[in-house]
Amino acid sequence: MEIQTTPLKDCFVIKPSVFKDDRGYFCETFNKKDFYEATGLSVDFVQDNQSVSTYGVLRGLHFQKGEMAQAKLVRVAKGKVLDIAVDLRKKSPTFGKQFSIVLDDESNHQLFVPRGFAHGFIVLSKTVIFCYKCDNYYDKASEGGIKYNDATLQLNWHLSEKDFIISEKDKVLSTFLEATK
Repeated sequence: MEIQTTPLKDCFVIKPSVFKDDRGYFCETFNKKDFYEATGLSVDFVQDNQSVSTYGVLRGLHFQKGEMAQAKLVRVAKGKVLDIAVDLRKKSPTFGKQFSIVLDDESNHQLFVPRGFAHGFIVLSKTVIFCYKCDNYYDKASEGGIKYNDATLQLNWHLSEKDFIISEKDKVLSTFLEATK
């Protein structure tokens, strides 16, 4: 397993070792000890989630606030997405900065998104199975979000907006400035 830094503090790309043969492949998607040794971060995942989406579905940007904030380890089991993380931690040297990466089922790369970040993705393939581990339980009262087309962040989703499929809930999320007051 190779763990690479990103331009965002505490946000990492994880490249698992993939062992292929004529039967298929095997890879270890997370190892707590190796992750700690490479990053200095101790994470205890308590919840695994999976979603299925079609081309153009945009989910996010989502986060949980306060004591219910979540770190996430995200990956694609099938298909391809553009994944985006934004640092919302006011005391962080990378506050307001963003990082994007294409995650797919060929590279098996993953993104570790620390607590205090907003996260979202858009589907670039016909369908996608998107999986993520969380280090805290979902709490509806603590959820927040930032609009996909926020003027401050100016995110590049890599698709034409006419192709976006966005939930009504995600269309009315806060701006970056409102979310970080």
